[in-house]
Amino acid sequence: MRIFWQSFIDATASAAYMTRLSDYLNGIAEPGTTVDVFGISPPDRHFGRLAEFRCAAIAIDNGLEAASRGYDAVVIGHFQDPGLYELKSALTIPVIGAGEVCMHYAARLGRRMALVTLDDVFQTWHYEQADLYGLGDRVKHVVGMNCEPSDFSAAFAGDDGARRRMLANFTACAEPLVRDGADVVVPAGVLPGLLVGSEYGFKVLHAPVVNTAAVALKSAEMDVRLQKISGIEVSRGPFCSLASAHAIEDFRTFVANGRQAPLFPSGA
Repeated sequence: MRIFWQSFIDATASAAYMTRLSDYLNGIAEPGTTVDVFGISPPDRHFGRLAEFRCAAIAIDNGLEAASRGYDAVVIGHFQDPGLYELKSALTIPVIGAGEVCMHYAARLGRRMALVTLDDVFQTWHYEQADLYGLGDRVKHVVGMNCEPSDFSAAFAGDDGARRRMLANFTACAEPLVRDGADVVVPAGVLPGLLVGSEYGFKVLHAPVVNTAAVALKSAEMDVRLQKISGIEVSRGPFCSLASAHAIEDFRTFVANGRQAPLFPSGA
């Protein structure tokens, strides 16, 4: 089984994280499964809806390319899941959104979920995700660590002091939410998910903390196996009808070449 993992991090600027993520995913993968991790350049660095939209377009195009090269599944390894439904509509192989599968997994572990995200700018986005995934009444708390992806670099490069500081920051953000009634904590990002995933049985007070990287990978493996067993795939009715070859061609041409005709002709 070959899994294409799309990170929204720059592979060069965050090399320590990308190496750690690749090693971790391939280390926990089932025998015969390989996970190839790819980044985006420029990465999702200016947090907000427009940056997410740009990265989504690239991720969709990359997913189409991955499917053409024989990958068995595509994982959007970015908790906000931008472009998730669009990519599901374009591929017949499983497409896994880290946010979607981790929220649903967390819903099995507790009634009320707390999400700890990188930055407060994503709070509204995560509440919208919860509504979209039918979990709006389960996600009661979202808080940002208010840090940059680069803040994790030292921890993933082996600096134990940096790792402890980031874990303490995560715990400090999550603990008031648990005291306020959250049953389970979800790192709303693979960066913090990989950080806490290194801590076996990690909890904040009584609340288990979901390992987002592991859940996303294992969901991909499961979906590939189930598709092989029963041929099941995403609903192709109004929810996610399969895009035509022409629609895919137009999209890939747009990503490769940009708009062909300017809104205002030169000299107008």
